[in-house]
Amino acid sequence: LFLVTPFVEDLPRGDLVEAVLMTFVMVFAVLAIGARRRTLIVALLLVAPALAAKWANRLRPDLIPPEIFLALGAIFFVFVTTNLLRFILRAPRVDANVLCAGISGYLMLGLIWMPAYLLVAKLAPVARPAFALTVGPEAGSALNGFKAFYFSFITLTTVGYGDIVPISRVARMLAVMEAITGLFYMAVLISRLVAVYSSAPPPAEEPRTPSQP
Repeated sequence: LFLVTPFVEDLPRGDLVEAVLMTFVMVFAVLAIGARRRTLIVALLLVAPALAAKWANRLRPDLIPPEIFLALGAIFFVFVTTNLLRFILRAPRVDANVLCAGISGYLMLGLIWMPAYLLVAKLAPVARPAFALTVGPEAGSALNGFKAFYFSFITLTTVGYGDIVPISRVARMLAVMEAITGLFYMAVLISRLVAVYSSAPPPAEEPRTPSQP
């Protein structure tokens, strides 16, 4: 999804490719956190209406507005990220699953805020947009698609190039919350990994065989 989205957005069927990739991400997210029956049921109850709204909007945009998927998708990503972080905090030792959960949780944070930014941009009045694109050939255009994806991860990493500027109070509040969340996530994740790793018992040494005379 990260690598393909920038290149397929302007293609005739680019929105279809993006929808398929997003569907795969959400389905595999359910499989990643669905080890327990209760979590799996809740994840399915959240992902089913989100995906239904996503595809219904693509097939009949006149009946299903995109705001429905944006809201449901953000709720689903919050649930997935919460379960990944809970798995990390409860892990008795650091292994490949814990490291993958940490990386996936961080990337999921960017996917949480992307639909939130798009939702704010779509609900803002035309005369007072929530975001302003100030640099490049797309200066003055609306925030949509990959631009929201890009702005979300730039804000999450606190890089802030300044080419996309939040204007409305809600947009600025979301940007501040994402930056703070990204910093706290890394602080909690690294401290937890260090604590688990340092408290793990050292590997047992193999017994030495007596030397032959």
